[in-house]
Amino acid sequence: MKKKLVALMLAGAMLVMSFSGCGKNESPASADSNSAVTESQPNDVAKTDEADKEEENLSEIEKIIKEAEGMTLEELAKKAIEESNGKTFYGVGNSSRGKTALPLFIEYLQTIDPNYTMEYEWQQPKNNKIFEQLTADSLKETGTFAMTLIQDGNQIESKMVQPGILKTFVPKEWAEANGTTADAFEGFLPLQTLNKVFMYNCTGSATYDNCWDFVAEGNHALYMDIDSEIVGKNFLYMLTADKYAAWLREAYEALDDADKAYFKPVIEEMKSDAEDLGLGADGAYALAWIKLWVESYNAQTDDGPICNTLVTDSATDQNGLLVYSKLRSVEESAGVSLNNIKVAAYEEGYTGIGGYGYCHYLFLTNNSPLPWTACAFIAYMTCTEDGFSAWGKDMGGYSSNPNVATAIETTYQHSKGGYNEAGENVFECKNDRGYTWWTTDGKLVLEDPEYCASVAFTVGSWIELLTKYSAQ
Repeated sequence: MKKKLVALMLAGAMLVMSFSGCGKNESPASADSNSAVTESQPNDVAKTDEADKEEENLSEIEKIIKEAEGMTLEELAKKAIEESNGKTFYGVGNSSRGKTALPLFIEYLQTIDPNYTMEYEWQQPKNNKIFEQLTADSLKETGTFAMTLIQDGNQIESKMVQPGILKTFVPKEWAEANGTTADAFEGFLPLQTLNKVFMYNCTGSATYDNCWDFVAEGNHALYMDIDSEIVGKNFLYMLTADKYAAWLREAYEALDDADKAYFKPVIEEMKSDAEDLGLGADGAYALAWIKLWVESYNAQTDDGPICNTLVTDSATDQNGLLVYSKLRSVEESAGVSLNNIKVAAYEEGYTGIGGYGYCHYLFLTNNSPLPWTACAFIAYMTCTEDGFSAWGKDMGGYSSNPNVATAIETTYQHSKGGYNEAGENVFECKNDRGYTWWTTDGKLVLEDPEYCASVAFTVGSWIELLTKYSAQ
């Protein structure tokens, strides 16, 4: 019955994709490169006409974005001052730090015009209501919110971008720092990548030297429930991508024979489902890990309590997958210490995925009341150290601008976060190895919004069939 249901889901998804492709325009054949100049002129005219038509089809916000993408931060700042002086700026986001960044932005604008003033309000909807709030606001001719800082690539793609509610603006200086241009850049503009990493309490004898250990018999990792924080479900979607499924296979092959014997029946059971879902050669390994994870993790309401549990003396042998930056807020006391915890991927000999990386993305709303100010604010956050400083103090949060990332590391020294003033390495778990290490040696699984959206129906529906573990 389960196999038939999976097959029906896949067939439905394929039917949807076949309909969606029917309306696509075929790209015109390129002109013969040997044609005479006089013969190519009609094609040139056609290209000009096509460009004009594309310009006409742009929304007013898109036209502003296109112009803004050719301007420097200072040029954008002058436009922002002209547009929003004396007005109120409304922003909405998954991170409360937007409220911290806005007064810094105003101070920056005041270095250009000391008489500039702007009031601001930043909202942070709970329980994933940000998508409903933005959708409702999009129905107005002129919206309330000028821009948003938002996470969950899957829902952004399907609920915000495809319907045209949110628009991507790529700052000129950000593009240059990343060796690209606004026209060439594809995808959403990330403010930062955050990581959730596997950690375990080390006061006992349990060892976790392979990512399969976190789904071993009797293990119940602490994890925010996938239905309360949807980026956690995106992590599971991404495991089915060929690259990450291969990492899981390689980690499985590194296990000893006894551990392999425990996991092998589950992997064999998943082969037919992986085929039905259209996954790659290693898809069964991904489904097996996902099944074991969903049916064993101990669901929690937030990463903060998970961290507070794992660093205690009494949490012997417990483990979890949580936001790395939570370690920054731990205060040493009787029964509580950062030395009670280890980051699995930092340990010598650890094999397999070290955690999950997802982004905070920045967008303008397509009915933004202050589009120039929104563009300037986005450029300020992504192109200057001060603009990113609201997030910069946290380890495990990496600016998407390499120049800003370098400046932040110079200021905050996250790579030596576990050192004291005397230069002693007292908390090894706080020494952040950085984005480059995590995405290579650390084997961080990175969210791809397009891939998540493509498997949300098929793999997502399959996950819904799994029975979650209940601590009670």
